[in-house]
Amino acid sequence: MEAHPIRLTVDDDRRRSRLTVFFRLLLAIPHFVWIILWTIATFFAAIAGWVAALVKGRLPDGLHRFLSAYVRYATHLGAYMSLSANPYPGFTGEPGYPVEVEIPPRQPQRRWTIALRLLLAIPALVLAATLGSGFGGGGGGSSQADDSKAAWFFSSGVGGIAALCAFLGWFAALATGRMPLGLRNLAAYGIGYTAQAYSYALLLTERYPNSSPDAIGPEWELPPHPVRLALADDGRRSRLTVLFRLLLALPHLVWLVLWSMAAFLAAIANAIVALVRGRSAEPLHRFLAAYVRYYTHVNAFLFLVANPFPGFVGEPGYPVEVSIAGVERQSRWITFFRLFLAIPALLLSGAYSFALVVVGFLGWFAALATGRMPAGMRDLGAAALRYIAQANAYWLVVTDEYPHASPALRPPSEPQVAVEPVQPVGAAA
Repeated sequence: MEAHPIRLTVDDDRRRSRLTVFFRLLLAIPHFVWIILWTIATFFAAIAGWVAALVKGRLPDGLHRFLSAYVRYATHLGAYMSLSANPYPGFTGEPGYPVEVEIPPRQPQRRWTIALRLLLAIPALVLAATLGSGFGGGGGGSSQADDSKAAWFFSSGVGGIAALCAFLGWFAALATGRMPLGLRNLAAYGIGYTAQAYSYALLLTERYPNSSPDAIGPEWELPPHPVRLALADDGRRSRLTVLFRLLLALPHLVWLVLWSMAAFLAAIANAIVALVRGRSAEPLHRFLAAYVRYYTHVNAFLFLVANPFPGFVGEPGYPVEVSIAGVERQSRWITFFRLFLAIPALLLSGAYSFALVVVGFLGWFAALATGRMPAGMRDLGAAALRYIAQANAYWLVVTDEYPHASPALRPPSEPQVAVEPVQPVGAAA
């Protein structure tokens, strides 16, 4: 996959000061005021830059520097507020923060993409809001009051996946003095995608944002886990089945509801067995593992992460596949407190599920127009399905290994199965 010109770098040891974590929102008040003021200035600078770029085919050098500094500053503030980084950020957007965005020098851009930039950026901005990157400001086209509200909303980390990572990470950092690796990486991923989205909207680059975890920043770590995802999809979609995807999925949705009821009862029985024996019962484990696979297949089909119509029994072999290890020993303490321990994972699973819905909605229009699912959205959807499968396996007592929040699809050492060609402008959201 070709590297995106807007890249995130992460140089953070995950150590957090409990004192600054506890008062993080209070400490950030001066930054909230400053980013609102800077966002208002950016609104007018973006309009001036748009007019100048239409005439000259590129941003003026001074405006490019100003807008680049704004994107860097908002990225730093987003990282600070989402607990992706610990140091107090500066107010000028100077490079050197532990979570940093690399912005290339100005380049010529096609005038037709400049003229339609705000319209073309809408899907990316919707996805950026879903990822909740803690990013400030707007990219033009809204009132000053709206931009001020947006700056407060995003820079304070309110809304979206990264905000939930900040909320969960706040408790973890206070308890341990460290930000959990998965939460830090997921929040940083959201920040990186939003930096791409706003760099595109502000004419800092002509390359469309790419939501694939591989295109955002470093190789995200993914520790070994009994529940793993394999992606073998070529991106092609049948326009006819895409058009009627929801209708085609109705039999599966009905069957999934019925199977979910049975899986809930099986999980209760499995928990009792695990409390007594310290491991799942083999038949219950197979039944619940098949349910987790089937749940993944149905959602992959429904939200266009895969194309083939899935089977009804959760048999392996689907293009978006979940492999689940056999019966293993489980801690009785973890089993006894499973519902309580699963709450953070289920909250994050819900946030990932919402991102999956957005991916399916945006991908529906793209697949109808091009006959392909954009690779970035496909990969984001697959990452969401991996986490959801791990969360389901955890609370259904299939495994007592906690789900890992990282946006990675696979461990860095594993090769990427699905290879995509470079997507045209507007196709990689």
